[in-house]
Amino acid sequence: MHKTPPESVALANAVKRDLFDIDKVEIILCPPFTSLIDVKEVINGTNIYLGAQNVFWENEGAFTGEISPAMLKSIGCKYVIIGHSERRAYLGETNEIVNKKVKSALKHGLFPIMCVGEKLDERVAGRAFDVVRDHVENGLLDVGENEMRNVVLAYEPVWAIGTGKNATPEEAEEVHKFIRLFLSKKYGNNVSEDARILYGGSVKPANVESLITQENIDGALVGGASLKPDLFADMVKRTSAILK
Repeated sequence: MHKTPPESVALANAVKRDLFDIDKVEIILCPPFTSLIDVKEVINGTNIYLGAQNVFWENEGAFTGEISPAMLKSIGCKYVIIGHSERRAYLGETNEIVNKKVKSALKHGLFPIMCVGEKLDERVAGRAFDVVRDHVENGLLDVGENEMRNVVLAYEPVWAIGTGKNATPEEAEEVHKFIRLFLSKKYGNNVSEDARILYGGSVKPANVESLITQENIDGALVGGASLKPDLFADMVKRTSAILK
């Protein structure tokens, strides 16, 4: 919940200016609902895609204050973040709600970025894999093989979000590998190998390379650092350089 429309436009312009020639990685900006249209005008025709931070599962109806997938699609969104840990923690989103949103987004041609991850007490108790499996399995309930090709997963250990801490590359890789193996068992090796699994949790220029070079980490869901275009651009450039 950052940036008014004018502030969002300024940030988007800065990102566009710094990253106009990047073609090795996919770049997505996910501003608040109030800034989506303005940011879309800035990035239209560029190498940057538009995403939203949330969506409701119904197409329309008496759901005051909610935003439908059709609304997001109509203004040019390609991606939508679903099940972010903050929505799970503060707004009571469950796996069932996340699953309904994922299926609705897919139905309307949006690419969901489905977030999963454990809290600190769950990791300390040795339940990290159980929690992540629960999030992945139930968030993807009744999502078919072809649909799964349009789903992006994001592992975000809750204890590493906004804390300045981050999982070590080895810790993050361990969970990413676990997720990919789960996808392999559920959907087969082809889908699993093609699946994009992002890491989110205090990602910054100082650690992005060590994370991205892990075998099963395909990108980053950037939080606080994305509010500073110079830091965000630096991370994108570092990631792109690894792929050259």
